[in-house]
Formats: sequence, C-alpha cells, structure tokens
Amino acid sequence: MRLMISVTILTKDNEETIGSVLESVRLFDEVILLDTGSTDATLEIARIYPNVKVFKSDFIGFGPLHNLAAEYASHEWVLSLDSDEVLTPSLAKEILDLSLDPQKVYSFPFDNYFNGKHIKWCGWYPDRHIRLYHKGSTSFTNDQVHERIQTKGLKEERLTFPVKHYSYRSISDFLRKMERYTTLYAKQHVHQKRSSLTKALLHGGFAFIKSYIIKRGFLGGREGYIISLYNGQTSFYKYLKLAYEPTHTDHASRSTLS
Repeated sequence: MRLMISVTILTKDNEETIGSVLESVRLFDEVILLDTGSTDATLEIARIYPNVKVFKSDFIGFGPLHNLAAEYASHEWVLSLDSDEVLTPSLAKEILDLSLDPQKVYSFPFDNYFNGKHIKWCGWYPDRHIRLYHKGSTSFTNDQVHERIQTKGLKEERLTFPVKHYSYRSISDFLRKMERYTTLYAKQHVHQKRSSLTKALLHGGFAFIKSYIIKRGFLGGREGYIISLYNGQTSFYKYLKLAYEPTHTDHASRSTLS
C-alpha cells in the first residue's frame, strides 16, 4: 500500500533550485508549496509539476510557516523540506518503503554544499535533521528562526540516505541570509536576552575561532575560511542587533493562488 505523505516546502525567489527540489519529490502525490512573496520564476516553475499545490502567506517566521504549510497538507504524514534541499533518489525510496509509526519521527543526514563543494568542516558535517513526522503527534516550534520539530515523547528513527543541501550558492546568498537571520534572531530574543557591543564582539570572535579552529574550517581552504568568517559575522550581528535595533511584530495573511 502506497504511503500517503505530503511534502511541504517554504519558498521565496528560489528559481535556481526549486526545479531540482520539485523533481526530487515527483513520486509523492502531494507537494504543498508555501510562498512568501516570490517575484522571480519560482511559481511558474512550480506549476509545471501536477502534484504541487501553491499557497501564499506573509512572512510570519519560519516555525509558524512550517506549521501553516502542514495545515494545508491533505495527509497526516508530513515531509518538510526547504526550497534548496534536494531529496536523493535513494532517500526518496527509503522513505516510501517505510512502515511509518505515529510515535516516531524520522531524521536523515544532510550533505551541505558551497561553491560546488561538499563541505565537511565548520560544523557543517556531519549534519542530521528530523523532517518526517505525523502532524497528529507533533509540529514545529513557533520560533522565528532555528525552528525544529518537537520530539518530546517520540522516538527518532535515523534514515540512511542524505538530502543534498545547496543553501549558499554565492556570496550574495551569505549576505542576504545573514541580514535576514540576524534580524529574526534579534526579534525572537528581544525580551529574553540582554546584549551589548562587547557581547557582540565576544560572540563574533568566538564563533569564528570555533568554526575555523575547533571545527577545522582551516582544512576547507578558501571555502572553509569564508564560511568561518560568515559564522563569526552572523554571530556578531545577531547580538549587535539585539542590543541596538528595535524589532516589530509582523502580521500574517493567508490566501491561495489559483
């Protein structure tokens, strides 16, 4: 009997990768694509695939968006992917061959790529995430950023084959994501943590050392150095924004694209 699994994908302006992602999940009968304002060809590409249903929302934070996408899903089992995460054929088969248990969540390894290289340093490897779950048993946290599937009372089953993750394809990707994630971090923690310029400098410096020395980024050559700098700068700006930048609450609206 074929497993009834809905794939959920969050997207905005991902025309470079969305075709590969959707091609990798073509064997699943339903794909929920939740878009937060694409202005490129992302949605045109998505409509090529008959198993894809497109919905729209304002950006309300990554955790709430994942949970919203799951609400739109017709099936109880949800496979959550991002718009730069490509399911390998071996992993797709492994998932479709499972005997799923609602008291379990399922994780698989991620192979992270930058500049055409599989990055095995800087804390990027090994990397594993829980992404397959029964929505009657659990959901994502409501965190703005660094969201995760809640696992309390559930057993994790670790699958073998990987997702290929193409998160950073250019330096511009680093800068865009640094700006977005640091702002979301400050918004999420504005009433929970205190910060200052000194804390920002200390966190940024330690993050670089951890990535480049402790996590052996120096073995990764140019890519390892760039990623370590990015990790340090991201940490610095997270705490700098937390100290000095006011945050505002966004409001969501939902609608379906025809």
